[in-house]
Amino acid sequence: MNNIYVIHALLAAALFGASTPFAKLLVGEMSPWLLAGLLYLGSGLGLAASRLIRDRSWTPSGLAEGEWRWLLGAIFFGGVLGPLALMFGLTRTSAATASLLLNLEAVLTAAIAWVVFRENTDRRIVLGMLAIVAGGVVLSWSGGEEGANDWIGPLAIAAGCLCWAIDNNLTRRVSASDALFIAATKGAVAGTVNVGLAFALGASLPDGAVLLGTMVVGLFGYGISLVLFVLALRGLGTARTGAYFSTAPFIGAAVSLVLLGESTSSAFWIAAALMGWGVWLHLTEHHEHTHEPMEHGHRHTHDEHHQHEHDFAWNSDEPHEHWHRHEGLVHKHPHFPDIHHRHSH
Repeated sequence: MNNIYVIHALLAAALFGASTPFAKLLVGEMSPWLLAGLLYLGSGLGLAASRLIRDRSWTPSGLAEGEWRWLLGAIFFGGVLGPLALMFGLTRTSAATASLLLNLEAVLTAAIAWVVFRENTDRRIVLGMLAIVAGGVVLSWSGGEEGANDWIGPLAIAAGCLCWAIDNNLTRRVSASDALFIAATKGAVAGTVNVGLAFALGASLPDGAVLLGTMVVGLFGYGISLVLFVLALRGLGTARTGAYFSTAPFIGAAVSLVLLGESTSSAFWIAAALMGWGVWLHLTEHHEHTHEPMEHGHRHTHDEHHQHEHDFAWNSDEPHEHWHRHEGLVHKHPHFPDIHHRHSH
């Protein structure tokens, strides 16, 4: 396993986790729908500008014709429905509790990856998922710390987690393409749709400082975080990236306790211990297998998985991108279900 993908996943988790308590501060300044839209719009505009600067012009997406449906589905679930559910949940749930409940995203992501997309798993991963679920149940059953109102807030956050779980699995289908394009498109489309709907429902823009602050939170917590998440999907697969990403709620909870001065109960710490144990089980899991033939296109160098001829001039030391075929390769090594290991066991 290449440790750079783990670093990508953990950095994505840190940025997203820290954004939750900041979003909690902004909830009272505008409607949940407008807040969700501005967070994603800040993400989309910032990343689009970054891509233009990087490429010095507007370049093609690199998506194959059949991949657009996966990206549009990811935008609908992860960019429109998910943020709206979270913002509504934050109006009825403390930021620390909401941060821990976001661990459910990893559970639901893995469940969809296993059941729908047939990604491999083992007992260690399943046990970790059960521990995370148990932590979420403890938080919801107890009502969390003082100030949490009812089941509606936790259920709304759980619904948001389901939307992002669907998003994660759909995004995996296009993860070999340009991560900046994927994240910028998701942010721009989802942000525009949500802001437009918020205006249609009578919302109005906040003052300039709040508007700028919201879009900056969106750029880091939703935009840059998503770019790193897509990069991690390439090397770890959906379920494992989700497992590493499930460190985000602990970061969010810690920031909430420091930034907002929220109080906690014994149930909060029991839930944190259960979820922490579940995340640890995920982070220490690995497995072995035998490879199978496949075809796809992405940026690569010639390593043990890329041994092929070219019909164009190429410096053998430089990364390059083109459609290529992997012939059958019989060997075993520790790995995760990345873009070269999408198979059953």
